[in-house]
Amino acid sequence: MKFFADTADIDAIRELAATGLLDGVTTNPSIIMKSGRDIWEVTKEICEAVDGPVSAETVALDAEGMIAEGRKLAQIADNIAIKVPLTWDGLKACKVLSGEGRMVNVTLCFSANQAILAAKAGATFVSPFIGRLDDINLDGMELISDIRTIYDNYGFGTQILAASIRTVNHIAESARIGADVITAPPEVIKKMAAHPLTDKGLEGFLADWAKTGQTIL
Repeated sequence: MKFFADTADIDAIRELAATGLLDGVTTNPSIIMKSGRDIWEVTKEICEAVDGPVSAETVALDAEGMIAEGRKLAQIADNIAIKVPLTWDGLKACKVLSGEGRMVNVTLCFSANQAILAAKAGATFVSPFIGRLDDINLDGMELISDIRTIYDNYGFGTQILAASIRTVNHIAESARIGADVITAPPEVIKKMAAHPLTDKGLEGFLADWAKTGQTIL
């Protein structure tokens, strides 16, 4: 499974990248707004910090506008993945942009039917939003499972990018089902390493080591 960081916080991205655990980054207009920085400047900086795909989102609503914006965003760096919404115009834009050899992330997917269309349009990634479905009492993980089954049935090459990740359980369940990628805030990814028994065990080891009066260095 690939790990993408859902953020525009360059310091957090660099910290994760230094561990070797980070495979890419996703951004959107809301994330760029929270960063308080210029979209071109921060996106370029992110692309330089990671080798993998960096999703940058278009904001036009019509296909022609999305295509023009996507081509412009793609000029930032070779690892830009152009993000378009899962609308009819977004699918048209995906077909054109993917046909030009560009990575395309079709976002705001909330149904298996939408995911089928994204794959047919040539999307590199489709982004089903787990947390937002959970928010309205639907099962986000069931959607990931349905898409996995359908894509495997027909050999679709589009990667399932589980998005709107809220908890570490979302990550584990996505991995169990077979999502290709998860994108989550850095703080959620870091929480994957936390476990009370790890902390307790370490505390015990250190207490016993202190009793020996020894040092390693």
